[in-house]
Amino acid sequence: MTIYTSFMETPLGILEITANDEFVCAVNFRDSSKRKTSPLPESERKPEVLLLCISELEEYFEGKRKEFTVPIQQVGTEFQQNVWEKLTTIPYAKTISYLELSRKIGNEKAIRAVGTTNGKNQISIIVPCHRVIGSNGTLVGYAGELWRKKWLLEHEAKQSGEFQMSLF
Repeated sequence: MTIYTSFMETPLGILEITANDEFVCAVNFRDSSKRKTSPLPESERKPEVLLLCISELEEYFEGKRKEFTVPIQQVGTEFQQNVWEKLTTIPYAKTISYLELSRKIGNEKAIRAVGTTNGKNQISIIVPCHRVIGSNGTLVGYAGELWRKKWLLEHEAKQSGEFQMSLF
């Protein structure tokens, strides 16, 4: 199966988007300290799913999109798939704690595994792992770096009309 790559300039830096002909497989910040993979060259051909992803992300950053429709697929265990699916149910501009997320998957004791899985999410923003915060309301753990997590949450709060300067 052919993998296609495209890069997108955003207010948070460059996003690297990879897809096949059917699904977006990864959306990662290119300069994040936790994402040290070697960049793939940009594909000359861009399948429709890749173009749709770019368009939806542009709309998100413009404040015009709150939900994504682009088909996604990432490789993981059944547990990881369950966690990633639950992440997509967190409403725009809302946050939950890692404990709440572990309860949503039906295993409160899996809080550490939930945190680890959250950190392995390869589809940033679309699978909104940035909406998971510490139980005490603090920003913790984001593979794209905490300043981006803060920006994304403030962006969503502002676009939804719930912006508060003391949010984080």
